[in-house]
Amino acid sequence: MKRLILLPLLALMFGCAQNHFNVPTEHFAAKVKVLGVAPIIVDANSDIRHPKKDQLVALIADMNRKYEQHLVRRLKETGNFFTVALLDGDPQRIFGELFFRSEKRDDATIRYNKYFWKADELRDYLKKNNLDAVMLLVVSGLTQNGKVYSNTLLTSQPSDYNYLILTAQVLDGDGTILWEYPNFRSRFTSYSPMINLQYPDFSEAEANLSDKADVKFKTIDGIRRTLDQRGKDILLRETQDSEVYGKQFDDITSLLKYDAGEQKKNTAPANKPAPPPEQPKPSEQPAKAPEVKQPAAEPPTAPAAPAKPATDEIVPAKGSTL
Repeated sequence: MKRLILLPLLALMFGCAQNHFNVPTEHFAAKVKVLGVAPIIVDANSDIRHPKKDQLVALIADMNRKYEQHLVRRLKETGNFFTVALLDGDPQRIFGELFFRSEKRDDATIRYNKYFWKADELRDYLKKNNLDAVMLLVVSGLTQNGKVYSNTLLTSQPSDYNYLILTAQVLDGDGTILWEYPNFRSRFTSYSPMINLQYPDFSEAEANLSDKADVKFKTIDGIRRTLDQRGKDILLRETQDSEVYGKQFDDITSLLKYDAGEQKKNTAPANKPAPPPEQPKPSEQPAKAPEVKQPAAEPPTAPAAPAKPATDEIVPAKGSTL
């Protein structure tokens, strides 16, 4: 009996479609047909603490150009948009024109940088590019506490590490945030940084018989190799996608997918009259059953008249001798 009760609950929790948008899914589906993806921005004024910050910012900008088209391809493959286009332009110039302010957020135990944009400039940007909505993505720096394990997994070091993170928003011409990443509408909220810019030197600690490893910044070349490292498919074959960017893009795409057929059904007019049943063609008309004539109803019988004498009775004539 308990199993019979639990099964429908599990189906309700995991089998039903979930709305990851800040508006009803059917509203997003009807509104956003032409989606523009702005070139990925690097916020150089964010919390990036690498000693060679300028070189790092230039490297991330190059890597963004190299892999952002992979995100556009994934978005097209959802089939939820009429057009998805990677927009032209210098990302730092676009950032300078549209950026209003940012703030560090800690929502549902997730720390990230949230961005706000100038309403008028954003409206003009969408109008100029003939868009229903635009996706703005920003790579920024963030320092937060984490734990890093050694290669043997036998040693770990908790510390404050400096990360690069990727955030994204889909906005319409009114400045409404239709969707955002990190996304807080999931049943199980999770968010992974792009890359940790630091590492604990366990080898040095072991060589010096120290219980605590020094936390160091990765080299620019090491960060480049990490960002360029290829991902693998389910058969463990190397792909052309970056493992780091691919993980972020997969997370974004999974939260933007919706069942287009289901949304069409949900947006159908509720009071639309049902169509009349289809009439069969003349050749398909069923044969008429032979008509059965019902017997006519008999009229009600009148009350019987008194009996008359029979006409064959012989009555003697007057004066007869019979």
